[in-house]
Amino acid sequence: MTPTQPNSRPQSYGHLIGGEEVRSDQTFLSRSSGRLSDVLGEFPEATKDDVRRACQAAREAFPRWRRTPAPVRGEIIGNIGRAIAREKETLSRLLSREMGKTLKEARGDVQEAVDTCAFFQSEGRRLYGQTVPSEMPNKELKTYRRPLGVVGMVTAGNFPVAVPSWKIIPALLTGNTVVWKPSEDAPLTSYAFARLLEEAGVPDGVLNVVFGGGKDAAGQFIVEMLDEGLVDKIAFTGSTQVGRWIGEVSGRNLSTPSLELGGKNPLVVMRDADLDNAVQGALWAAYGTGAALHQCRQHHRGRPCLRGVPRQTAGRHAGDKNRQPHRT
Repeated sequence: MTPTQPNSRPQSYGHLIGGEEVRSDQTFLSRSSGRLSDVLGEFPEATKDDVRRACQAAREAFPRWRRTPAPVRGEIIGNIGRAIAREKETLSRLLSREMGKTLKEARGDVQEAVDTCAFFQSEGRRLYGQTVPSEMPNKELKTYRRPLGVVGMVTAGNFPVAVPSWKIIPALLTGNTVVWKPSEDAPLTSYAFARLLEEAGVPDGVLNVVFGGGKDAAGQFIVEMLDEGLVDKIAFTGSTQVGRWIGEVSGRNLSTPSLELGGKNPLVVMRDADLDNAVQGALWAAYGTGAALHQCRQHHRGRPCLRGVPRQTAGRHAGDKNRQPHRT
């Protein structure tokens, strides 16, 4: 795993569809958020036909993948975790360079994926159903867990490895196939992550990746595939406004979406609290991961308990002080 070096000629990448790299006419560049002159790669902007092709590839791969025994799928999940662990440092440095997290926080982001794989590997042997007593004689009632089909996923750029792993790993373990649109803010990190899944044994077409934007672009097109019957479920991380729209599209298709929307981090501080600890908690909630966490909102009771926040934040710098500032 060798990421593009700073200031070298950017490499061109393609969508990952059915085990092939697929190009598009329109492209965009991935730039380091801390140094805009540092171009990491050139990526295709997916058309609706590109997204449709990815969904068709996922649907074609679904019958074979769902018939793969769950414990075998679990072993592949274990392989994924070991591949990510092996490349943790390289992937962490790439993540930090591309979207701006500190290296320490980038390592934590990647470790989340390793831990997710460790948990779900064994879940392949615990996809239990139920037996239910029947009111009819000589009858048995049983339930089984069955995969839904093709899951469309759209994820944000604040946790470009952790959050996709929380969605992709359990979907694959339970026998679903995936079409994933990662954030356009971290496409190279997402590409490297997807390639590790392929290396670990995920078959062609089981995980498909399309690059591009959200509105009137790849993200919107994936959701619209619900109406074409090519996607069975949507998993989305993003704004509440977009989540409402996804709920509408899912509802008319009798599909239940998984939505992680624009939340807050309320901090309630009681009279007997350790105020220094509360200030540190507020700082982490507001500025952790390069201020990439959801917007923080603080409350206090009885006294100005957060008076230390301005003092603590004075002189703090986001990102590497040696990096060039943004210029637009």
